[in-house]
Amino acid sequence: MPKGSKQLTNSRREEIIDACAALYEKMNFKDITIKEISKYTSFTRTSIYNYFRTKEEIFLALFQREYELWIDDLTHLAGDNQRLSADDFASKLASSLEKRQRLLKLLSMNMYDMEENSSMDSLVAFKYAYGRSINALKVCLKKFFPQMAERDAENFIFTFFPFIYGIYPYTYVTEKQREAMKKAGVEFKYLSVYEMAYMEIKKLLDI
Repeated sequence: MPKGSKQLTNSRREEIIDACAALYEKMNFKDITIKEISKYTSFTRTSIYNYFRTKEEIFLALFQREYELWIDDLTHLAGDNQRLSADDFASKLASSLEKRQRLLKLLSMNMYDMEENSSMDSLVAFKYAYGRSINALKVCLKKFFPQMAERDAENFIFTFFPFIYGIYPYTYVTEKQREAMKKAGVEFKYLSVYEMAYMEIKKLLDI
């Protein structure tokens, strides 16, 4: 890590993550390189290695930030509402995911390669954010559904989180994918993030 204030280090790390996020809006993961990321920062490619060892570490940091933004949403969901019906809770939780397109896109990636090519410190920081998101959702369930058995709450968590890994490919499709489905004669109803999440949450709350 380069010498300098912690504030400067954090600022440069955020600049790198911002550059990665901007590229990810228009490029695929495999096409994004540290050289390309450096073009969107105020310093050189070599300098990036002072803050991140690999491209995967940068993406993992972006992933962590997206989880933290969702955690903020879940914290507000619990804090801003005294009580919610199952329908209202499903609607608000689905809306929180609808705001997090980048998180859903990252979730659809191959996590094994990303994690394998990141340092242990980076991976632990990411897993900490992931764990906090689980705990934030548990707080919501406990507050709004106090009658829910602990086993049912665990079933909700360990069904819902794997479910959100698959939302993005079903809700964001390219024209090429649409054309291929049409030519293959496959009938498919494209739903929004909100619609898919809302239906799944309602189903899980009926456990």
